[in-house]
Amino acid sequence: MAISRRNFMKAAAGSTLLLAAGTKPGLATSGKDLPPEAVGILYDATLCIGCKSCMVNCKKYNSMSGGALDQGDGSIPYEHVTPEKIYDAPTSLSDKTLSIIKAVENTEDKSLTFVKQHCMHCLHPACASVCPVGAFKKDPRTGVVFYQEDRCIGCRYCQVACPFGIPQFEWSNASPELRKCQLCHHRFAEGKYSACCEFCPTGASIFGPVKELQKEAKRRLALKQGQDYDFPVQTIGSKGVMRRPVSKYINHVYGMDEAGGTQYLMLAGLPFEQLGFNPNITDEVYPELTWAYIKKVPALIGLLLVAGATCHVITKRQNAEKENT
Repeated sequence: MAISRRNFMKAAAGSTLLLAAGTKPGLATSGKDLPPEAVGILYDATLCIGCKSCMVNCKKYNSMSGGALDQGDGSIPYEHVTPEKIYDAPTSLSDKTLSIIKAVENTEDKSLTFVKQHCMHCLHPACASVCPVGAFKKDPRTGVVFYQEDRCIGCRYCQVACPFGIPQFEWSNASPELRKCQLCHHRFAEGKYSACCEFCPTGASIFGPVKELQKEAKRRLALKQGQDYDFPVQTIGSKGVMRRPVSKYINHVYGMDEAGGTQYLMLAGLPFEQLGFNPNITDEVYPELTWAYIKKVPALIGLLLVAGATCHVITKRQNAEKENT
């Protein structure tokens, strides 16, 4: 694990103090208020053609320096690598695939609807709330939920807590870390944005300020089916648009309220439970539900520290006695 024993003890002690003081680590928002410069993605399943350009470029640009899949050498982590072949055909999210397009058949007319799954970037991320060492953080300015591998101890509380099942553990790695979409925030300093949006040819995924994306989503729901509309491509403020007739929408913006609100918003023509989303996810703020459990961590960490110190003293004493005999 990429953390020394000394650094872990420091992080554990710091987390114990935070938790004992009643502070919920990693949370940056209050109520449903967005961070001041919150950015996110609006995905419109009615515009998606399933080309998977978003998946390819997500993996490419996140394998570069600072990306969520960065291995230090710029190599792309393919799902399947054998002596005979290298190929990438993921069927679900994994430690090598941060974003995935899935096809869902409409039972009425047998047509296909595509849906894109990746981190929702919750306003109140449960992964950050339960992490005892602050490995998951929510950027107080942009709202991006990101991961700090040098803090992670591999407890995987984040996996259990996330209502959307997003964080993925590196089971095949001797020094495992957690992987998930970080909204390509490593590209922000270059004036760039999420690769899945930059390389989407139809505007199915667009990047921008969350407040503007919310307005756009509501605007589309108010349109009449069959009406021509200029759908922006790449970003919400883009001059490049794709004019096409409006498809039928389910009257719901997924992510607007789910789990207390998220920065990844979705529109679709089929009910979201048919697209694979858990219908049991409520509008409740999930860290408030998990806090009843994580608040017990200070006592647990304190017990482990005492037990560890006791074992060290006993072992040291036994070794000294052996040397004297």
